[in-house]
Amino acid sequence: MAKKQKKLDDISKKFGEERQKALDDALKNIEKDFGKGAIMKLGERAEQKVQVMSSGSLALDIALGAGGYPKGRIIEIYGPESSGKTTVALHAVAQAQKEGGIAAFIDAEHALDPMYAQALGVNIDELLLSQPDSGEQGLEIAGKLIDSGAVDLVVVDSVAALVPRAEIDGDIGDSHVGLQARMMSQAMRKLSASINKTKTIAIFINQLREKVGVMFGNPETTPGGRALKFYSSVRLDVRGNTQIKGTGDKKDQNVGKETKIKVVKNKVAPPFKEAFVEIMYGEGISRTGELVKIASDLDIIQKAGAWFSYNGEKIGQGSENAKKFLAENPAIFDEIDQKVRVHFGMIEAPEGDELPAEDAKSVETDELVLDLDGGIEIEE
Repeated sequence: MAKKQKKLDDISKKFGEERQKALDDALKNIEKDFGKGAIMKLGERAEQKVQVMSSGSLALDIALGAGGYPKGRIIEIYGPESSGKTTVALHAVAQAQKEGGIAAFIDAEHALDPMYAQALGVNIDELLLSQPDSGEQGLEIAGKLIDSGAVDLVVVDSVAALVPRAEIDGDIGDSHVGLQARMMSQAMRKLSASINKTKTIAIFINQLREKVGVMFGNPETTPGGRALKFYSSVRLDVRGNTQIKGTGDKKDQNVGKETKIKVVKNKVAPPFKEAFVEIMYGEGISRTGELVKIASDLDIIQKAGAWFSYNGEKIGQGSENAKKFLAENPAIFDEIDQKVRVHFGMIEAPEGDELPAEDAKSVETDELVLDLDGGIEIEE
């Protein structure tokens, strides 16, 4: 039976007690029709603070502002080829598993290296993997996993490789203008609500293309239309910088590269911050390297000449030896990591462990600047 609609003549502006009664009646009707929680006052929400999951990189957590990837949001990671996009995403997978969560990887490129993923800390025995035949199939699988409410992280690698079924069935050379953009637009409309309700983190890796005929401005763009840009709460631009030379027998070899990750969009914290991380070939992001750099900039680790010290004890001569010490002493690594996170307001200080006055600054009133040469600075 169709519901009786109010006539236009019966609708008017309410005032005083009549206004509050009309609002209460409207709220009751909305909850009756659409379920409890369909509408509420913002202050009544049980969770005011944005829940986050660490990215697996301390420098990136700081640049993200909130301390990691926000739960229930869409993240886009894009950049040139071999810049480290998949590596950044795999660190998120490893972190999700470390926190006891379930992660899924939609490998549209059919190029995931299980051994490399394992080297980054991913438990490949527990990782859900799908290599879809078409873009629609990949997005449908992602949607079903998200709707289940049992998955904490879904990674799609990559948007550019999500080929519409019509393009697969057609011949090479056929024109399919806007087909992928329409597919992504529909997927974003369907997935965004489920992602938010289930608190799933959805990471979409994307490639770069160049617009033809652009004379001024940036010619770079990402495939898949504009929908993903709009629906993403965080967008990360990953770019490889200088090569890292080895030491000792490997002094003439490139063992890694300095990589810049720029937060070009952020809906949960101030954007445009940058993180510089060392991606070591075969190992991923050097967590000890970024911790030594950040902690020494904050004077949590003291540096005198080439020597690094912590709590008055020398931990190594040169950054490589300091990194080696932290790798061999995980308890000290965790202790220093915790102090850095407390400094930036990502976690609360343990009881009885008060910070010095200069370390107890509010992160909200500071501006974080990550610089390749100077490390991290706090500008008033």
